[in-house]
Amino acid sequence: MRIPFVLAATVVLAAPVLAQTATPAAAPTVAATPAPTGAPSPNLLLAPSPLPLQYPPFDRIPDADIGPALDQGMAEQLAEVAAIANNPAAPTFDNTIVALERGGRTLGRATTLLMSLTGADANPARLKLQADYATRLAAHRDAIQLNPRLFARIEALYQRRAALGLGAQEQRLIERQYHQFLRAGAKLDEDGKARMKAINAEMAQLGARFNQNVLAEVNDSAVVVDSLEDLKGLDDEQVSAAAAAAKARGLNGKYLIALLNTTGQPVLAQLENRALRQRIYEASVARGSRGNGFDNTALVSRVVTLRAERARLLGFATHADFVLKDETAKTQQAVNGMLRQLAPAAVGAARREGAELQALIDRDQAARHQPSFKLAAWDWSFYSEKLRAEKYGFDESQLKPYLEMKNVLENGVFYAAGQLYGLRFKERHDLPVYHPDVLVYDVFNADGSQLAIFLADLYARPSKRGGAWMNAYVDQSGLMNQKPVVANHLNIPKPAEGKPTLLTWDEVTTMFHEFGHALHGMFSNVKYPSMAGTKVPRDFVEYPSQVNEMWADWPSVLANYARHYKTGEPMPRALLDKVLAARQFNQGFATTEYLSAASLDQRWHQLPLDQIPSADGVMAFEARALREEGYDYDAVPPRYRTPYFSHIMGGYAAGYYAYVWSEVLDANTVQWFKANGGLKRELGDAFRAKLLSQGGSQDALTLFRGVVGHEPQIQPLLERRGLVLEKTRTAGSPQQAAQP
Repeated sequence: MRIPFVLAATVVLAAPVLAQTATPAAAPTVAATPAPTGAPSPNLLLAPSPLPLQYPPFDRIPDADIGPALDQGMAEQLAEVAAIANNPAAPTFDNTIVALERGGRTLGRATTLLMSLTGADANPARLKLQADYATRLAAHRDAIQLNPRLFARIEALYQRRAALGLGAQEQRLIERQYHQFLRAGAKLDEDGKARMKAINAEMAQLGARFNQNVLAEVNDSAVVVDSLEDLKGLDDEQVSAAAAAAKARGLNGKYLIALLNTTGQPVLAQLENRALRQRIYEASVARGSRGNGFDNTALVSRVVTLRAERARLLGFATHADFVLKDETAKTQQAVNGMLRQLAPAAVGAARREGAELQALIDRDQAARHQPSFKLAAWDWSFYSEKLRAEKYGFDESQLKPYLEMKNVLENGVFYAAGQLYGLRFKERHDLPVYHPDVLVYDVFNADGSQLAIFLADLYARPSKRGGAWMNAYVDQSGLMNQKPVVANHLNIPKPAEGKPTLLTWDEVTTMFHEFGHALHGMFSNVKYPSMAGTKVPRDFVEYPSQVNEMWADWPSVLANYARHYKTGEPMPRALLDKVLAARQFNQGFATTEYLSAASLDQRWHQLPLDQIPSADGVMAFEARALREEGYDYDAVPPRYRTPYFSHIMGGYAAGYYAYVWSEVLDANTVQWFKANGGLKRELGDAFRAKLLSQGGSQDALTLFRGVVGHEPQIQPLLERRGLVLEKTRTAGSPQQAAQP
């Protein structure tokens, strides 16, 4: 069943950083295309696209057509639902469940396009549509899921599902539909349903506002630099890009440092000017709580309150209880137990790393005959790069010339997929794109048959929200005879015209990560669209993408793409070995900044309704929660602070823990790959057949066990990150198996 929930929801996000690519010269650009003179053009959202695999005709869909398509799509789906609900025939799997799966196609196309474009290339018209339709789409969803006649038919099928003679996938679909309607409030009384509708309408409106505030605040908080001298440490390409960004805002002769939507900012690793580092850091962490027009503190308080009220309506003590019941974790206790087990080891490792950085600062300042200073959050990246160079003999600046964006994509990400799964990729320039930076590829199976179409949108721009994510323009479905069209979105800073795009190692890892999501979508081989691709529990969805990160530094893959952008010479073996040796470097920091954000998410959503702070208490609650969870180390702030924590205002509310929960599964699976030979076709084919192709058609942990052959264990994750739990260090006992 295709019911649009939120205009900014059904995308898969990533935790790391981002990446880039060269622009195909022949690729057409599009935005809102005016209708030609004469007869009005047909609205192409009202029918399946005639392009290959129903690829969206971006160049022929003006923004003005999206609203009418949403209106018609809602009307069509309500008529479809009425026909199902009022069918005089007894409910059957085909006339109820399959009919719902077939419905809502027009609305699905229109919401997918608007959701995707407001995330990747927003403009005032699209943002207005998002705001205008958020409440209406929430009401539309409620009109379907709170329809008593429709629910009665689904419930009747659910009650006798075992006697219907259906296959396992069909029985699971009935169960999913039934529980989805229950969680929407289908069994509430009329007063409860009325309140649920009001909550959903308000939350949809607030969610759209939050996303728009975050995008506006990132742009508004960019740091203006007057002097070239202050930019010492940046390379020529970065300086040129900063100058161009300033010029674009009418600030000729100045430099503009754009921000990403994370607490830490990449340039902090390079800038020698400590005062400027502090300015950038403080601008970053103040976003959303500055008391300006983009302040999100009141909005956060209200959204958390509404979520808690909705959970209580549905019989749950808190929003976290409501969310986790439908995930593999199941309970607050399971999530809290894991996070609190890892926190002391992570913070302890971070403090040890901080002590090394402080010693380096002391030595560095003494050599300059300058007084030392206490390590602060804006110093961490800068001095950790120095420490990396001291310990391992290299820093990011030595790696970047070997990490040109399109080469990483085609000779790294695609190469690994070819070796492991037999895939082949061919760039094409004949399909329209919504922005000239977007690359398009046909994806073929080993037998030459077409698997999917893949879009790579890798550059940052002011019209694009922060972070990295995957989304599907067309879901795979055997029922609808559809093959997937999927996209990856990153936020790699674009260099000045004519300059190469050279990546950081984090950006390389993010590119592999997001392509893992894309593979999950492209390999989907299920009948029903609501089970396709990444439609799995939130704490399982990151697992395949994290597994795909392992190929970024797999020796044969790395050797294939790590080549100097000017000479084509491979990365020297000595440098490659240093990269591999430094895998666990700075893992205390990386783990702590993530876990503190995950714990903050849980603390917000485990609050009972009567304990949620008002707007003026939001930041105080954040500080207290972090301190009480053991993250009282100021040098390592959370990856996201509450007012710009987009994950938890979207699909990851009470679910940001999913990255580390999934990483337990990932670390076990990496161990399985390595134990069985690594980058081998037979292993890739098995992973594809047993897990990646199954979507949500089977229980998530059953799929995991079917690949690795045992229950998930936490020890491989600890070993990977170089973390040792206190009881392990003192007692030497093996770790208990974790049950994500």
